[in-house]
Amino acid sequence: MLKKLPPEKLAEILEAGIEEFALHGPGRANMRAIAARAGISVGALYKYYGDKDGFFRACLDRSLEGLDAVLSAAAAREGPVLEQARQIIRALLAFSREHPDYVRLYSMLTVAGGEQAALLAEKIEGAAARLYAGRIAQCQANGDLRRDMDPAMFAFFFDSLLMMVQFSGCCGYYRERFRLYAGGEVAEREDLVERELLKFFESAFTLERDSIVHRQA
Repeated sequence: MLKKLPPEKLAEILEAGIEEFALHGPGRANMRAIAARAGISVGALYKYYGDKDGFFRACLDRSLEGLDAVLSAAAAREGPVLEQARQIIRALLAFSREHPDYVRLYSMLTVAGGEQAALLAEKIEGAAARLYAGRIAQCQANGDLRRDMDPAMFAFFFDSLLMMVQFSGCCGYYRERFRLYAGGEVAEREDLVERELLKFFESAFTLERDSIVHRQA
């Protein structure tokens, strides 16, 4: 009979798996290396999670549970819409700083293709897409945001920018990209990133097209 592992040990095993999957991807990740890092036998790892795919899904679920909890807590706070956006930005910056392997794993999975791409996109992005689109539509109904925008499209743009900011703090190519555009590291410039991103969102979400005045040449 398989010995039941305590929650603390399960968390340690999953974190070891997330680190390995983030480094090498699901295909090249080594289960023996994960078991050694977690301090268990590779046999116990397979017996507890069934196979490599089952273990990968458990690791992904753990990382998504953490992200969903952070987003839900930030979005649930009351206040003006831009203050809610500020809280989401801060929460995601902190999440990326505290859990860089989670973000590296998401980045690696963005290159998935075929049916796997659809499944992973729904699993990773589905909750955020519904949360953001619903909140934008609600704020429109309350008169807090511009009326001439499509909530689903603006939710997509909003999340895409936030995703790039997360990747820029943790993932090699995106870190270099941030250095080229802005200099330094995201972790060193979080206040600036938050301030300038809010300016971007403020214009995008509050200025209706008919109210924008363009200078005459």
